[in-house]
Amino acid sequence: MKTSVDLLQLVECVGDAIIVADAQEKIVLWNPAATRIFGYSEAEALSHTLDLIVPERQRQRHSEGYSKSMETGTTRYGTSLLKVPAKHKNGSTLSIAFTVGMLFDANQKPNGVVAVIRDETERFAQERALKRRLADLENPQT
Repeated sequence: MKTSVDLLQLVECVGDAIIVADAQEKIVLWNPAATRIFGYSEAEALSHTLDLIVPERQRQRHSEGYSKSMETGTTRYGTSLLKVPAKHKNGSTLSIAFTVGMLFDANQKPNGVVAVIRDETERFAQERALKRRLADLENPQT
């Protein structure tokens, strides 16, 4: 890629959400796919913390992990695919899968994270239904 416009086009056109948050968890980049998945417009999401999409019961654990990553400059997840619940603007729960990467300033001090997120809600529900059906077939009620 030769220009930053090319990078902007990439962020704008991909089907997965790309979200960047600074060291204080404030959202500084929110692409159109993030709007489609989570329901918040870019204007609604920017400058809010990631609590916007983190379910209440996961917030403390998420914040502790985020703070530790900012202190150490590492994440224990690296390139692992994480599968967790998330919150849509309408209050519904989503099942998401994502990777996360650390971002650093010119002095190699951690200054944020980038997450690439896919909505797995429908696939997860189908998988759960298939598992129930299989269990029912393996253990028929008489």
